Amino acid sequence: MTARETLTLFDTTLRDGAQTSGVDFSLEEKVAVVDILEALGVDYIEGGYPGANPTDTAFFSVPRTTRARFTAFGMTKRPGRSAANDPGLQGLIQSASDSICFVAKSWDYHVRVALGISLEENLDGIAESVSATLAAGKEALVDCEHFFDGYAADPDFALSCVETAYRAGARWVILCDTNGGTMPDMVEAVVAKVCERVPGSHLGIHAHDDTGHAVANSLAAVRAGVRQIQGTLNGLGERCGNANLITLIPTLKLKAPYRDLFEIAVTDDALADITMLSRRFDELLNRAPSQHAPYVGVSAFTTKAGIHASAILKEPETYEHIRPEIVGNQRRVLVSDQAGKSNLVSKLERFGIKVAGSDPRLDRLLSEVKQREADGYSYEAADASFELLARRTLGSVPDFFEVESFRVMVERRHNAIGELVSVSEAVVKIRVGGETVMSVAEGNGPVNALDVALRKDLGPYQEAIADLVLLDFKVRILNGSTAAVTRVLIESGDSHGARWFTIGVSPNIVDASFQALTDSITYRLMKMKVAEDLRLAAE
Repeated sequence: MTARETLTLFDTTLRDGAQTSGVDFSLEEKVAVVDILEALGVDYIEGGYPGANPTDTAFFSVPRTTRARFTAFGMTKRPGRSAANDPGLQGLIQSASDSICFVAKSWDYHVRVALGISLEENLDGIAESVSATLAAGKEALVDCEHFFDGYAADPDFALSCVETAYRAGARWVILCDTNGGTMPDMVEAVVAKVCERVPGSHLGIHAHDDTGHAVANSLAAVRAGVRQIQGTLNGLGERCGNANLITLIPTLKLKAPYRDLFEIAVTDDALADITMLSRRFDELLNRAPSQHAPYVGVSAFTTKAGIHASAILKEPETYEHIRPEIVGNQRRVLVSDQAGKSNLVSKLERFGIKVAGSDPRLDRLLSEVKQREADGYSYEAADASFELLARRTLGSVPDFFEVESFRVMVERRHNAIGELVSVSEAVVKIRVGGETVMSVAEGNGPVNALDVALRKDLGPYQEAIADLVLLDFKVRILNGSTAAVTRVLIESGDSHGARWFTIGVSPNIVDASFQALTDSITYRLMKMKVAEDLRLAAE
């Protein structure tokens, strides 16, 4: 059997994806996205543009990846300056990145109109920027912006930009369909011409989705010879988005001819997590996942009653192009819950919980999950809350503490110097270790006050939660009007780098928040107990 060639996956969610309307990543959110991308297994993570804004500058102050190459994005050197005298270029070199990806003009029209320089000056800027990067011990990449438009206008100049970057030592030269208007057949034809001048092992594709062809264009480029694909999580990106890596990855791993000709760093285990990771990313953005997304959408393997449902219950292959569990999704046949039960067993096994399919407790758990989902809970991005629910149903969660009551007061008033301020005070009454404890705390808003009060005195468990921190807090209104049901998703973490998500649902936003807070603390205590039980069992 002929050895498969390697395809390199380059993610630009934190750079190009950040240009999506309504998306503005915080520093903590950028760190969380890196965790998702590392779990997925991409090769490069383009984290942003150090020097362009305080968040990106802070993000590149320290290394952020463990496996993927941490990549900074920026412009080639300014015309009229040397590389050593260009603050922007030097900022990229001094950042904590492994690689630098330069954006370079490859359309003669843009060079003359946007930059106002000669074509020769543009080529010199590419070569000098790459050389300076290599001299600093970093890897250089070059995005040839508007390459396909540039090739259509002046193929010789567009090709000269690619050749200049390659000869200067760029590891990858990326052909960008920046406007997203090129058709797949044209992409394939043009890339084939480029590969006659520069080896495909040094070429990449960066496609935008303005005609809905970004994934198709990326695959066409691969067929023609490129060996790097750039894209984003869930197709995030400017205007209509970028090539969707969540669609591309399963296609590359599962569909002929790509599965037979190429290999990618994404493992089968990571592929089985891709649905969960996709939905976790959407929750991070506080938006509803696309129900109809290929491979990972909740409707991707859903069949309604009728002839399709009848056939799929007998032989799933009749209406499924792959088995949904391969990508961590599940079959939904709306006239049967049998598939839901088997999927539940699989999910529990991933938590280290072994339960026979015939165990009657599974029926209770399945019924509870279905009812809660009908009430507004969504466990795809709240695995910690789901694991707690499962273990409680199975009878394996100790009663660490019991909340007897809580109260929150929010007062808006003028302070001593006449400023209008809001003051939040929370009172939490819990029972722990056979004793009732009442804690009072003030906070920056009602949720913070509740969080401080709840964690103020947990008796014997106080030390166990000393390093627990609330990292993120998201609210989603599930239906309209002021009486709407509210879903709260909380991300928590600890000093060991562990992160987990918990959920609460209620018509009252404070009550929903308190549910998620309580689950977060209980989950931390439970995981510590499980770890201790395993340690004792091993001794």
